[in-house]
Amino acid sequence: MGVLSELEAGLAKLSTPMRVYVAAGRFTEPDPDLPELAARIRTLLAVVAVDEVWQRFLPGYAPPSVPEICAALEPVETQRAAAFLAHVAGVDLVWPSHQHLPAETAERAADRVVTLLGPEASWWTNHDTECGAVNGLTPLFDSLLAGTDGENFALALQIADD
Repeated sequence: MGVLSELEAGLAKLSTPMRVYVAAGRFTEPDPDLPELAARIRTLLAVVAVDEVWQRFLPGYAPPSVPEICAALEPVETQRAAAFLAHVAGVDLVWPSHQHLPAETAERAADRVVTLLGPEASWWTNHDTECGAVNGLTPLFDSLLAGTDGENFALALQIADD
């Protein structure tokens, strides 16, 4: 099984219907950087926007532009990425006492995804890790973690409304 197949399998374990959306892929551009990753994030946001469950909450919503997404992202240290990914996938944004996944399941899958991208991977979130503020990518509550090793990418987005 190749890295991309394993990334897809690991992320699939972190996905939950109507809440946690995931995507993995391989870049086709030479020397991809943050704008190429932001374009993949924009594609994932477009998937959420057309999901029947969220359409009524997102009337007229169009995902932000690539530059706007880039501006919303903050780096995450690689050693914090697995815990952050497990949290995005497992813990409800609005009701933190509610778990979307058992903690052990989320941690195991998140560890695998981060390991697959390797120690040199770049990780990004829409959270300001210093103050805890969120640069929302949608009009709803959302939490994103995106990572890339320069060849492959992995995205996890939780969306919620109260």
